[in-house]
Amino acid sequence: MRRLVFAALILGSSVAAAAADYPDRPIRLIVPQAAGSATDTVARILGAELSKELGQQIVVDNRPGGALTIGLDLTAKSEPDGYTIGMGPIGALAITRHMVGKLPYDIEKDFQPIALVTRGHLLLAVSPSLPVKSVAELIDYAKKNPGKLSNASSSNGSPGHVGGELFKYMTGTDIVHIPYRGGSLAINDLIAGHVQLMFESLQSIAPHAKAGSVRALAVSGVKRSPGFPDLPTVAEAGVPGYEAGTWTGVIAPAGVPRAIVDKLNAAINKAIASPAFIEKFAAIGDEPGGGTPEQYAEAIRKDSAKWAEVIKRSGAKLD
Repeated sequence: MRRLVFAALILGSSVAAAAADYPDRPIRLIVPQAAGSATDTVARILGAELSKELGQQIVVDNRPGGALTIGLDLTAKSEPDGYTIGMGPIGALAITRHMVGKLPYDIEKDFQPIALVTRGHLLLAVSPSLPVKSVAELIDYAKKNPGKLSNASSSNGSPGHVGGELFKYMTGTDIVHIPYRGGSLAINDLIAGHVQLMFESLQSIAPHAKAGSVRALAVSGVKRSPGFPDLPTVAEAGVPGYEAGTWTGVIAPAGVPRAIVDKLNAAINKAIASPAFIEKFAAIGDEPGGGTPEQYAEAIRKDSAKWAEVIKRSGAKLD
């Protein structure tokens, strides 16, 4: 018994020592999407600020593919020592999990939420060639032309996809979903008038909306975006109760010592409160997240339950 107690004490002291010295080498930040994506943009801005807080380089490692499962699986199966962490966007943690037959990991058991990094909106935009200038006019037009409008999204299972499905359900409209392989391709076709509407991340579509190459109608969150203060929410514009906010955060493999989790959480909260971080996101309307690991876990749980219902009702599946 004494040997077991002694061994436990040694193990505990070694873990505490490792946490105290953490981090003493670069940290890998896995992004389950391609370079240039909205999540990648957040990761790189965060990484620059986080490295200042932790005193170590943050190495962004893009691992796209498999409906976001490749990057998450790599994160889940990494050593739980705090030197491999990952970006956990809403699409991966709360949406596509309900559209994939079998995930190679269990989101609740195999990941440790660290901190929410950003909260944002989808922008509901239409092609300038479509003769509507408000959400009410869009709903009226869609009802008079069932099946003739196309809703583009960056991919099957994206926030824009399910945000569109929720909109269709709540408005009783028949709009055809057209998935693309990336938001930029979809936006280009929206500008050209090949598709008529789109729910897309502000990070991707805000410059086009501000330039007038697409017509912005509303934002998807519960309150207006600071980047578009004059633009109503979808709920304000005629669909009471509609809400399709976005978020992304940092996750780690399950089993990371709590002391390291707390150190990462504190560093992320400081990084996203920095003037540099806030300034870069203010222009597009996204806002810093923040909070405890438990609050991030609750956001995952809540939105997973919500989007599971939307996906089941719509019958949406991944190709």
